[in-house]
Amino acid sequence: MTDEPRWFKSSYSSNGGDCVEAAANLAASNGVVPVRDSKNPGGPVLRTSPASFASFVAGVKAGEFGAV
Repeated sequence: MTDEPRWFKSSYSSNGGDCVEAAANLAASNGVVPVRDSKNPGGPVLRTSPASFASFVAGVKAGEFGAV
């Protein structure tokens, strides 16, 4: 990746510490959406396609993964 990721958490995050961060700014320029654990910003990063990330977000919004 040539651009720097601009990490963000969901506006629905309650700052309870169990969050993921994504860097959607890389979707158009690099064809990837990096995702990481907000508690471990130096840890591993999952890189997914923009279509897969959009599908995941739609599933979360639709309640397909249940409540935690």
